[in-house]
Amino acid sequence: MTGLAIQVENVSKSFRIGMAQQRYVALRDRLMSAITAPSPAALQRGERIRARNRIFWALRDVSFEVAHGEVVGIVGRNGAGKSTLLKILSRISEPTSGRAILNGRVSSLLEVGSGFHPELSGRDNIYMNGAILGMRRQEIRQKFDEIVAFAETEQFVDTPIKHYSSGMYMRLAFAVAAHLEAQTLFVDEVLAVGDAGFQKKCLGKMQSIVNEGRTVVFVSHNLTAIATLCKKTLHLDAGKVAAYGPTEEVVSRYLAPEDTACAFDRRLFPNEPQFELVDAHITQQGCARPPFLTSRPVDVEIAYRIKTDVVGLRVGFDVLTHDGIVLWRSWDDDMNGEGATVRAAGSYRAICRIPANIFFPRSYVVSLSAGVQHTRWITVGTVQQTIQFYNSGGVGWAYADEQHRAGLLMPALPWVTCPLDRTSYLQPPAALSEVRR
Repeated sequence: MTGLAIQVENVSKSFRIGMAQQRYVALRDRLMSAITAPSPAALQRGERIRARNRIFWALRDVSFEVAHGEVVGIVGRNGAGKSTLLKILSRISEPTSGRAILNGRVSSLLEVGSGFHPELSGRDNIYMNGAILGMRRQEIRQKFDEIVAFAETEQFVDTPIKHYSSGMYMRLAFAVAAHLEAQTLFVDEVLAVGDAGFQKKCLGKMQSIVNEGRTVVFVSHNLTAIATLCKKTLHLDAGKVAAYGPTEEVVSRYLAPEDTACAFDRRLFPNEPQFELVDAHITQQGCARPPFLTSRPVDVEIAYRIKTDVVGLRVGFDVLTHDGIVLWRSWDDDMNGEGATVRAAGSYRAICRIPANIFFPRSYVVSLSAGVQHTRWITVGTVQQTIQFYNSGGVGWAYADEQHRAGLLMPALPWVTCPLDRTSYLQPPAALSEVRR
């Protein structure tokens, strides 16, 4: 199927903020109001101001398009208008202005257990909720066993759902919506509730929906899931479109405000008569704004000045977890096999490149260090900076694999597979020779 699945044109949505309830008004109150009331013109002007202040715009002039088969994520702060937009697309709310055109059958999962009746059993609610979503009874009957198996509620399918836990509610609600044969699926924060196993199952189901070529609009604060599932992402900020495009670029801009930089505070560096820290920061492709992408290398730059010649001077850094576990330490003289060297007085800039696909998408601490080899420390552990990574899918790690892969790092190490014969041992392939070099 080609063409557009969703076309949103200048959609705006306003809400009238409620006023405080007025108390009972007595006759004496009306008489006093008549005496002290301002002029009619002032009253009209004040009423216009109050009416304008009571209007809250949840969305303002939102426009974007989604082609058939695309998976689009929506990110933004709480209150940015994400859920309001999905309710308009799901035909739950009408826009104040603008229009949204949807082509094909639509299914929505916006709230946990929406459309469920607590007094009815799980079986009855599957049929009722499926009908609300537009499924025919024959279609529900054919998919009933699959829905129950996915929700893992076989034992309680004939029990009133008022006795279900919130997790069972969530599983049943998602199972019904996910098994609707719709061309477009709207999902709002489905991963916010449920255990890790259920989240993995939901992501697996959504991935299968994506592989079937259906359109998915996915709202979530789980940016790793957004990066894994969505090729394009819409960033909403205060009801307006801040960015819309490739997920990697949009999420990076969303998480990295313009006024932040991953720079070390040199004021924390101890006073040293021979050594002065000029500047130190962490960059990725020249950009010092975190978070960084796992699929790109990161540079640690340390600029310093020494006032006299120093034998064995070296600078470096530690990479630690927030629990204080040191992942590794690196010095600028690690590749020097000749031992301590004389560093002449002057200004220097040391740059270390950390390869791509090393870090899991989480936060780490980089701690600067400097010292004279085998003699003394100038500083260690006093100047630190937190860096954050999110998974940009550089080498194809799946979300589920990322959750269960052992270790603290995830390096993309080179591998070569070759035929098992004598020649393979005597003459390794050219690719393996390149790796060894």
